[in-house]
Amino acid sequence: MTTRRIGTVLALGALSMSAGTFQIAAADDTHNFSANIGVVSNYFFRGLTQTDDGPAVQGGVDYEHGSGFYAGAWISNVDFGDVDQYELNIDGVTVDLVDTIKSPAYEIDGYFGYGMAINDDLSFDVNAIYYAYPDGEDLDFAELGGSATWKWLTLGLAYTVYGQADDAPGVPSGEALFVEGDWYYYAGLEFALPYDFGLGLRGGYYDFDYNDGGNDYGHWGVTISREAGDFGTFSLNYDQVGRDTYDEDPQFWVGWLKEF
Repeated sequence: MTTRRIGTVLALGALSMSAGTFQIAAADDTHNFSANIGVVSNYFFRGLTQTDDGPAVQGGVDYEHGSGFYAGAWISNVDFGDVDQYELNIDGVTVDLVDTIKSPAYEIDGYFGYGMAINDDLSFDVNAIYYAYPDGEDLDFAELGGSATWKWLTLGLAYTVYGQADDAPGVPSGEALFVEGDWYYYAGLEFALPYDFGLGLRGGYYDFDYNDGGNDYGHWGVTISREAGDFGTFSLNYDQVGRDTYDEDPQFWVGWLKEF
């Protein structure tokens, strides 16, 4: 979950804040760099915890060109828990497999894209992102995505073009591993409130390419954020998944983000 996506794709389920930038030189605003660091009580990605309901420390760096091109990298600790694979059903074929996949300890995302404002109310963004888990097993995946924002409304989608799990012996039922052909659709609403508060509403739907729809799910969430100047931005968040294949209990978490 990158900071740029935090700012442009609220529906992905992270803090409702935008990444700040600073200029290399006052006379040249063509090249802008920014950095960020954050702490969350629970790291959620598209409605699902990435830290086994534990906290995460996160940070990233971003580059943005005046033309609209951008690139960056982002890192966070993760904990998926140990997954026991057993009887799997893939494309109608049942495979008996007993194996334990150890959770990776961290995630590194690399991404680039292009964003452009058509006018004061309408903008769009296209991007590519690679999610890497260097100490994990068959977990890396890559996406192409796009979104459009009109005033306070963002609509978008992401398509998985590569997944290491494609070559794995099986995908556990009830686990959200990512393979080529997955689609994710999302929408988000962002509103400025008095006293530097912000309100964000989000929702998304994951259409997985395996298990005959048995792992597809929808989710939704709400964020209330408060900018505190040099102290960064604080948020209170609610997320929930709408399918009992996963943990469908309401999830509440807090976050802090500081941009440089």
